Amino acid sequence: MSDVTDVQAWLNRRAFLSNAFKQGLLVSSGSALSFPVNAETNLAKSLTDKIHSTTYNNYYEFSSNKEAVAELSKALTIHPWSIQVDGMLTKPLTLSLDDFGKFATHNRVYRFRCVEGWSMVVPWTGILLKDLINLANPDANAKYLRFESLFRPAEMVGQRRPTFPWPYAEGLRLDEAMHPLTMLAFGMYGEALPKQNGGPIRLVVPWKYGFKSIKAITKIEFVAEQPLSSWSKISPKEYGFYANVNPDVAHPRWSQRRELPLGKLKKIRTLPFNGYAKEVASLYKGMDLVVNF
Repeated sequence: MSDVTDVQAWLNRRAFLSNAFKQGLLVSSGSALSFPVNAETNLAKSLTDKIHSTTYNNYYEFSSNKEAVAELSKALTIHPWSIQVDGMLTKPLTLSLDDFGKFATHNRVYRFRCVEGWSMVVPWTGILLKDLINLANPDANAKYLRFESLFRPAEMVGQRRPTFPWPYAEGLRLDEAMHPLTMLAFGMYGEALPKQNGGPIRLVVPWKYGFKSIKAITKIEFVAEQPLSSWSKISPKEYGFYANVNPDVAHPRWSQRRELPLGKLKKIRTLPFNGYAKEVASLYKGMDLVVNF
């Protein structure tokens, strides 16, 4: 039985891509599987996984209740949408969703690991972040990227509570952002990215805990110093800047050695870098990944 999440959605991929081409979102279709895939897939399991991943969502901008997010996010207006790209670069950019048609698109199947101890496997559609970075042509002194989410409390009702430093912010080192596994995703399961999963566009960094993959991005800034991310600001002893999946570094309140895949009854062993050590471990050569967690 395959671990891939939702074959039925992939059957609709052509329709999704055709619609995206008509909207000017896509100009070419690439394909790259970054997770070992078994050719035989249990369709019933796949459909169950899709239901879990689109109805069980961490998205505090709407609610701390995971099951409530899908309904509350329906109020979010996502057209028009733009992303401001500025900071230490040659020329600031403002990109609409249509502008993503300038980039090659990729389909990737990635493991997704939440810091809370649950996991899933998700097929994404999007662009490589490095392609946007190359277009932006950052200054040589730019060492980090800072990302910022939409702040719109009129529609994102969770933002009306002053319990979080809105808007949500995250950051990556420039070499992490340039890695070919790092994506800006606008599709999921062969369909447009659902609002409850961060639509219309979100970051996907598969070797890091899920909170690093910021949703509903409206701003990307090139900076010289390590930016302060939202969770690190709230609780730096629990949520480090790097947030690499590491079974040897426990959360202060629970172990990270095992995880529960959504829809399953038994936990499985968590892999270093979420299974992507071969691809990304070299980024952290010589670093103490316990101190720099």
